[in-house]
Amino acid sequence: MPSKSNSYSKPDYWSQKAFKEGYPARSVYKLQEIDQRFGMLKKGYTVLDLGSSPGSWTVWLLRNLNNCGKVVSVDLNPLSKSVKGDNLIFFQGDLLSEEIRDKIREQGPYDLVVCDAAPLTTGNRTIDTARSRSLVEMAIWYAEQMLKPNGNFCVKIFQNGDQQKELQKMREIFMSAKGFKPEACRTESFETYLVGLKRKPKSVDSNE
Repeated sequence: MPSKSNSYSKPDYWSQKAFKEGYPARSVYKLQEIDQRFGMLKKGYTVLDLGSSPGSWTVWLLRNLNNCGKVVSVDLNPLSKSVKGDNLIFFQGDLLSEEIRDKIREQGPYDLVVCDAAPLTTGNRTIDTARSRSLVEMAIWYAEQMLKPNGNFCVKIFQNGDQQKELQKMREIFMSAKGFKPEACRTESFETYLVGLKRKPKSVDSNE
């Protein structure tokens, strides 16, 4: 049986498909499957892509918006050089910094917020899931603060015992919130996604 490291280094079906279709990484098919299942994206949307490097999700969003709408893409690292678009705005910086938050807010509000960010992993599942949870909490904050009413949201999370707490928080913000693991996730991976649909009006949130 191949080790996890060998499995991850060997191009699989999704990696080869991404290369052929011009995407920087195989992760694009996770977003595609989420959208097919939940109808996250519509033409004309203003979309915020958090933790976007190398840019597969950004490319997929740009292609499906077809110049009708806008993608604001943000990461500590640059996007791949091939990721370009007249309706793309990229900010390189820390999502926790006030400067980056202000720049993102100026481009909103947003119809859709997506986050495929992953923490630097250590191999220790306890540490890695804790770091993932911090990223999820940050992404939920952006969704809560910057989504329009009825806006949608999805975020990657490493599966752990606290996942229900994040879903509970999302159910306070969205009409519907649930977990979903796309087929494009590697079999041995313990990542999954949380999906929030139809952001409630803020006046509703404040009365709960």
